Amino acid sequence: MATTTRARPAALTLTPKAEARIASLMAGAPADAIGVKLSTPRRGCSGLAYSVDYVTEAVPFDERIETPGGTFFVDGGSILYLIGSQMDWVEDDFTAGFVFQNPNAKGSCGCGESFTV
Repeated sequence: MATTTRARPAALTLTPKAEARIASLMAGAPADAIGVKLSTPRRGCSGLAYSVDYVTEAVPFDERIETPGGTFFVDGGSILYLIGSQMDWVEDDFTAGFVFQNPNAKGSCGCGESFTV
């Protein structure tokens, strides 16, 4: 009996605007950057925050998402907080930044910088 394996879905999805922003970041990245990484360090009013930074080396337990503009990594220790999330890039006249729709978040602070699960 033959078994088939299907591709595992990504921990989170990226909108086309988020993918375009990753491409823009990678176009201006430091020479040693291999991608952009999302993590959820402990900080802020609610406990966890979203942090997006350049990454210079792949870590074995990080989730790896290939985008048209470069590799996007999700911190292995943050994946449980992010499963099923969507990451978007939003710009208006006064602000620009990544915005997250996270079904795991039970609450967030008033400024939207941190969340709790």
